Amino acid sequence: FDDGPSSTITPKILDVLKEKCVHATFFILNYNEANEHLVKREINEGHAIGIHGYSHKYYEIYTSVEACYNNIIKLQDKIYKSTGIKTMLVRFPGGSSNTVSKKYCVGVMSKVSEKILSEGFKYYDWNVLSGDSGDVKTKEGVYNNVTKGIKPGRDNIILMHDFSGNNKTLEALPEIIDYGLNNGYK
Repeated sequence: FDDGPSSTITPKILDVLKEKCVHATFFILNYNEANEHLVKREINEGHAIGIHGYSHKYYEIYTSVEACYNNIIKLQDKIYKSTGIKTMLVRFPGGSSNTVSKKYCVGVMSKVSEKILSEGFKYYDWNVLSGDSGDVKTKEGVYNNVTKGIKPGRDNIILMHDFSGNNKTLEALPEIIDYGLNNGYK
C-alpha cells in the first residue's frame, strides 16, 4: 500500500488484514503526530514499513540525486524516531522507471537507484497494478485488475493505495484476499 497513512482508510485496511491473517507492506509518506499511531500499529501487527518519501511532489524530489536521496533519508529518520525501526525498503513515487522524473533532471532515477542500493536499501516496484489511483472507479474494477494481474510461479507485487477516500480498494480488499488465498497465493 502506497501513500498512507490515512486516518480514515488505513485503520480499516489494517482491520481487514488482521481479520484475514494477511500481512502487507506499507510504503508510507510523511505523517503527522495524529497518524503516528498508525505507523506503529502497522509494525506491531507484523506488517513491513517502507519509505515512499517525505514528499510525493515530483517537482521537489526529482530535481537532483541529493533531493531524492534526502526525501528518503528524512522519512527514514522520522520512522526511526517514531518506532525504533530503521527501514531500508523504498518505493519511489512513480516507480523506479518513471518517466516523470526526466522533466526535472534527466537520468536522476538511474543515479539515485544506484546510490540507495550502494547504501544498503532495497527498492521495489510492482508487477500488478490495481488502478486504484488512476482510472479505476469501482471496487469491481480494483478486484478485476488484481485478480487478472496476479500470476502463479512468480512474486506478485500488487500496487494499491491507502490514501483518504480510497473506499474502492478498502471494499475490494476482502474479496481480493479471499481470491488469493483460495488460489494458493500467500
